[in-house]
Amino acid sequence: MSDTLDTLENLTYDELHEGDTATFTRTLSERELVLFAAVSGDVNPVHLDPEFAANSIFGERIAHGMWSGSLISAALATVMPGPGTIYLEQSLSFKRPVKLDDTLTVSLTVSRKDPKNRVVFQCIVTNQNDQKVVTGEAKVIAPTEKVCLYKPALPHITIESDD
Repeated sequence: MSDTLDTLENLTYDELHEGDTATFTRTLSERELVLFAAVSGDVNPVHLDPEFAANSIFGERIAHGMWSGSLISAALATVMPGPGTIYLEQSLSFKRPVKLDDTLTVSLTVSRKDPKNRVVFQCIVTNQNDQKVVTGEAKVIAPTEKVCLYKPALPHITIESDD
């Protein structure tokens, strides 16, 4: 497997060390916001209705908090430790709203390694202005066997309005 952009390679429990870091970046588009609402069922108008959101404390539409949380999950599952990781726990503290077109970077740092292949990560999510939007801690079971595999191809999803 030659092209690292098309592959996922994990880090095993034995390969992880306290202080190791990794990042994962994603931009919130209108499409992502609507798809997240559709999949999660969270149709709070502060996410979807510009008029409602304009009168909220944010003054505009914002992302679902758990969209940011899902980026942490994606970072753990695809970057560090990567494929084979089992998510056990997550704490999240939402620091500021995420708005359309914000680019978020998840930074993972290995805080400690526990028995039975458990690893605790410090999780910090920042926006394009390097402002913290989410902080927290994740606990996972790290994989014990090394794998490198092709990223699965995702289907194209079309969004149709009922209007």
